[in-house]
Amino acid sequence: MELSLLIIFWYGVLHAMGPDHLTAIADFSIGKNLRKTMMVTLLFALGHGITLFLFAKLLQSIPGIQAYTDYGDVISASVILLMGMYLLYMALSDRILLNKHTHDGQEHIHISFSRTHQHRWTDMMPALSLGVLMGIGGVRGMLVTLGLVSHQEVTFGMVALFALGVMLVFISFGGVILWLNRYWLNSLANVRRVFGALGLSSIAVGAQMLWF
Repeated sequence: MELSLLIIFWYGVLHAMGPDHLTAIADFSIGKNLRKTMMVTLLFALGHGITLFLFAKLLQSIPGIQAYTDYGDVISASVILLMGMYLLYMALSDRILLNKHTHDGQEHIHISFSRTHQHRWTDMMPALSLGVLMGIGGVRGMLVTLGLVSHQEVTFGMVALFALGVMLVFISFGGVILWLNRYWLNSLANVRRVFGALGLSSIAVGAQMLWF
């Protein structure tokens, strides 16, 4: 049983390392501070884990519902593709602004796309939504793995271990994005380079998900 749980956890790690997941996290966390970067990764992982558990239960109890999981792949791929186009547009236009200001006695550079500076928590909700949608598509692979290591009903503990592996990778990658935000995105030229590279990567990943 211990080996089965380890396999489930390891599959969660491998699943999270897919380019579609990492690209989605990068799209929504680039240019944000520590708190928002971590919140984006946690919300994405939370949405992913909850959806995986719920759809695993539905797939086991309702015949024919598996066909609908394809829509999650299509929608999430479309969002990644559109985000890539948006980031590329921002990199090539003059809409990116760098604002140096102080919060709680600490000066930092804030990346914005308008003259009005705002901190809105609602900006992070798309990360939760995309995590939910991508969880719908990813549930099939998780069920295959669970079927290989266990012939019993999918339990919350199994999905929790899978989600833990996913969250480990997401938070680690969020740390990489945070490093970029702090030490690389300190000039407009660097911001445009990173946004452009990320935009092209997102377009490539989204297109690959849609057409292959």
